[in-house]
Amino acid sequence: MNVAVEKKGSQEDSEQEQSCHRSPDGEKKKRKKARKETYSSYIYKVLRQVHPDTGISNKAMAILNSFVNDIFERIATEASKLATYSKKSTISSREIQTSVRLILPGELAKHTISEGTKSVTKFSAGAK
Repeated sequence: MNVAVEKKGSQEDSEQEQSCHRSPDGEKKKRKKARKETYSSYIYKVLRQVHPDTGISNKAMAILNSFVNDIFERIATEASKLATYSKKSTISSREIQTSVRLILPGELAKHTISEGTKSVTKFSAGAK
């Protein structure tokens, strides 16, 4: 007697699982593919500005995307530590700037800070 009850319960479960993947018409719905966020479009735009007649392979794009993610993560982690050390709950442009100075070497850090300051100024002017 217990076997029949268990079997009936499992049939109900499988019917519920199937109904999740079916539309009201009874047809199976296709799952939407999860979107992978990348910097590919931005990398491509910069490439067009610098070298309009040059292309880039998928493998090279994947490497550059990985590089951007790595640098972003390093800067964010360092900025988070700096905010924690100074007992602040907000990461400001100052923490980002200090993180860049700590992570990137010499001249590269100077150019990065210069470009970052320019971008923040441009953004602030547009917000007013």
